[in-house]
Amino acid sequence: MNTDPGAHFLEVTLDEYRKLKAQADKALAQTDDRAFFARLDEESNSIALMMKHVSGNLRSRWTDFLTSDGEKPARNRDGEFEELGETRAAIVESWEAAWRQALAALTALGAGDLMRTVAIRGEAHTVVQALVRNLAHTAAHVGQIVLLAKHFAGEEWQTLSIPKRRARPA
Repeated sequence: MNTDPGAHFLEVTLDEYRKLKAQADKALAQTDDRAFFARLDEESNSIALMMKHVSGNLRSRWTDFLTSDGEKPARNRDGEFEELGETRAAIVESWEAAWRQALAALTALGAGDLMRTVAIRGEAHTVVQALVRNLAHTAAHVGQIVLLAKHFAGEEWQTLSIPKRRARPA
């Protein structure tokens, strides 16, 4: 374990991002195309739409992280929540590319960067604030992806963590 608090924070943060990606990927492996694109109702988002949104967010936040606003002008956030006829393969390819971008940018950070100022939608954040903000945002949406995958898998669902306790015989 690194004894420098800043370096330790970055290691832990990077590890948490990797765990979120792994958790989402394990849930996605349990979805067929029907579940991937299904919505619970007209106001809900599908797994596909959540993945498009997380991909757009990661790509926007982590491209030129230290030198440009985290909300890139070319980002079409509203389009991330629209079904535009993309295939599952295209959505997964975008997801993978966005995660590679995010993890590479995170890996490049050093402890000396933590108190630097970055902008998100014109609002100043320390790098620590930006990291925590994005980690929380990503975790919330990964949780939604897992919930939807579990819902559509039903009894076929294979738990991603410690299974619930089973009733013990008397």
